[in-house]
Amino acid sequence: MKLTRRRFLQGTGATIGATSLAALGFAPERVLAQTREFKLAHTRETRNTCTYCSVGCGLLMYSLGDGSRNARSRIFHIEGDPDHPVNRGTLCPKGASLVDFVNSPDRLVTPEYRAPGADAWKPVTWEFALDRIARRMKDDRDANLVERNGQGVTVNRWPTFGVLAASASSNETGYLTHKVFRSMGVVAIDNQARV
Repeated sequence: MKLTRRRFLQGTGATIGATSLAALGFAPERVLAQTREFKLAHTRETRNTCTYCSVGCGLLMYSLGDGSRNARSRIFHIEGDPDHPVNRGTLCPKGASLVDFVNSPDRLVTPEYRAPGADAWKPVTWEFALDRIARRMKDDRDANLVERNGQGVTVNRWPTFGVLAASASSNETGYLTHKVFRSMGVVAIDNQARV
């Protein structure tokens, strides 16, 4: 066998590579036998709807935490739901970045209120916010409810108030929202998403 310069360099390189791997402890049997644990193996899967736009794409959200009383679960991965009829597992760039939105330190988690004449918002309790909204709705309905039209027919319309159901609402939730607010006399009702 005639040894050329190319064959010599190839043989030298292969020998150095093999001895280096052996010296570093590379054992193919151990590496091939060990499997890496799936990162979603011990997580809790929750189905939800994306809140960004009116398309209503389905989401799978994965959180860590066993649900015990003092443990707080944290969402660390969000992907499209392959079984959802709207998006079939795909997400737009905004939906794909939802995990950053959910875990953002700037995300509001309590209602805020700015008093008349104040220049800053202050955090308030949910009880305060819901009571204030209910009181304002009641006052507006009492002041602006149209019970009869010009011909004397009972109409019970509340023309100064409008409702927009959220994009995360399903058809069923939108239907119930529509029925509840129609029973109060609200005329302007719409649902952002048709999920």
